[in-house]
Amino acid sequence: MSEARDGLFDFLGGLDIETRTVDHPPVFTVEEAQCHTRHLPGGHVKNLFLKDKKGGFWLVTCGDEQPVKVNALARLLGAPRFSFAGPDDLMAVLGVPPGSVTPLALINDKERLVRPVLDEKMLKHELLNVHPLENTATTTIRSADLLRFVRALGYEPTILDLDRTREG
Repeated sequence: MSEARDGLFDFLGGLDIETRTVDHPPVFTVEEAQCHTRHLPGGHVKNLFLKDKKGGFWLVTCGDEQPVKVNALARLLGAPRFSFAGPDDLMAVLGVPPGSVTPLALINDKERLVRPVLDEKMLKHELLNVHPLENTATTTIRSADLLRFVRALGYEPTILDLDRTREG
């Protein structure tokens, strides 16, 4: 287990947040992850790390099968046009490489540059499955505890129904 992962679990433990983690081979896509994690109870997530036209960062977390129209999402949020942030931005801001994006990586955003966006449907699952800062494992966490974690870091996430991005 990595030092970063140990630090994350220490932080979660300090908040009395229980997790369960399963190690598996590295996964880079939703399809690859499903091969190793579909048996885990709860919702499974995907993450989009986006950069707006003015240089702002956004982390969108939703169910792994949720379609998201990125331009419609920018309009819905009142944000300048979105594009996917590159690997250098991902490492500099969230401290994880491509394939390891997770809402838990907000712990690495020391300057609080990222605006978290969570899909409300995803949060209806009692349990959620996310990467613990690396794509060689999946951590199960209660959705209420994920929200508590994000807020403990000083964020107030935007929670919305990402199905609304289909309208625009």
